[in-house]
Amino acid sequence: MHQFAFVIHPVDVKRDAARKYPIAKYLPERWVEQLLMRKEPMVVSRITGLQSATGARAEGWFIGCPLSPRMMLNLPLEFVYQKIIRCGEIAQELGAEIIGLGAFTSVVGDGGITIAKNLDIAVTTGNSYTVATAIEAAVLGAEKMGVDIADATVAVVGATGSIGRTCAEALAPQAKAMLLLGRDATRLTPIAEQLRTVARGEVRVSTELAQELPNADVIITVTSAVDAVIYPKDLKSGAVVVDVARPRDVSVRVARERDDVLVIEGGLVEAPGEVDFGFDFGFPPRMAYACMSETMMLALEGRIESFTLGKEVSLQQVQITQELARKHGFRLAGFRSFERALTDAEIEAIRLRAGRTTAINYSKVRT
Repeated sequence: MHQFAFVIHPVDVKRDAARKYPIAKYLPERWVEQLLMRKEPMVVSRITGLQSATGARAEGWFIGCPLSPRMMLNLPLEFVYQKIIRCGEIAQELGAEIIGLGAFTSVVGDGGITIAKNLDIAVTTGNSYTVATAIEAAVLGAEKMGVDIADATVAVVGATGSIGRTCAEALAPQAKAMLLLGRDATRLTPIAEQLRTVARGEVRVSTELAQELPNADVIITVTSAVDAVIYPKDLKSGAVVVDVARPRDVSVRVARERDDVLVIEGGLVEAPGEVDFGFDFGFPPRMAYACMSETMMLALEGRIESFTLGKEVSLQQVQITQELARKHGFRLAGFRSFERALTDAEIEAIRLRAGRTTAINYSKVRT
C-alpha cells in the first residue's frame, strides 16, 4: 500500500487559524500572520479508508504549512521554500512516497521544481487534474444554465498561468469565441497566436477585465491574486463562472448582489472508498479538491513520480489524470459556491432568474 501526503495552508488567515487557535478570530490579521510565521509545519491529520475501484488502497497525511497566500507573496522566497520543504521532510519521515502541493504552495516560486529538488520523494502540484475538473465543471455548469459552449464566448482570466492556458487550449476548439485575460498583453499574445491554429472561432486578448468580462458567457478564472478581481458589475446575466483560484477570484459581493449568475468553485471531487480525511474542510464526506485527488490517484496507481511540476500543464497530462480518475473511481460530484454546496434546484432558480427557460443537454467537452 502506497502512502502520500498533501500540503494545506490557511487561505483565510483569521478563519482558518481560528480552527486550531480560537483566539485568532479576535486578533488583527497582521498579528495572526506574525504568529503563524513563527510556527513550524506540522501533521494536521491522517487520511485513511482510500480504496480504488480496482481494490488498491492508499493512506496519507495532511501536512500544515503555516503561511497564508499573502505571506507567501510578501515574505522572502527562500523563507517560503524552507517552510514548504520542511512539510516535505515531515512527509518523508512519516513514510510518504509522494507529496502534493495545495493551493498557493503549488504556484509560489517555480511551481514545485525547487521543492522537488530538495526532497527525496515525488512532488506534484495537482494542476493537471485541476484543469480536467475545471473544464468538466465549466461545461456541466453551462449545460445546467442553458448555455451551449458552441454558441458561447468563453473567457479565461489568468490565461498566462499553467491552469488557465491549458483550459483555454482545451476549450478553444469548442467555443464560438475565446477571450484571454491577464495583466500582461505581451504574454497573452503568443498564447492567442497558438490557439488560433486550433480554435473554432475568434481568439482575443485583453488586459481590461472590467471592460471585456461582461461579454463572456462562460468564465474560468484562475489568477494568483490574493484579493478578488471579479465583481458584480463584471458579469452578464446568465454567466457561468468557474473560480479555480485559492484565494477566490470572485468577490463575495457577487453572492449577495447577483442571483442571476452561477459561480462555482471548480469541481468538487468524490474520492473512492470510505475515505476519512480527519480534517473538516466544510465539505460533505469523501469530497476533496481536484489537486488533492491527483496526489491520491497517483498513489493508488503506484505512479510515484513528480507528475505535474513547473508552470506548464500539457493536455496529455490532463488526459492521463482523467484516465486515472475513471480507473480508480474519482468523479466530479457536485458544485460548491462560496463554500457551500449547490443543489440542482438552486441552479435551476438561477437559470430562471437569468431568463433562460430551458437547460440543455449535449455531449460533454473532452480534452
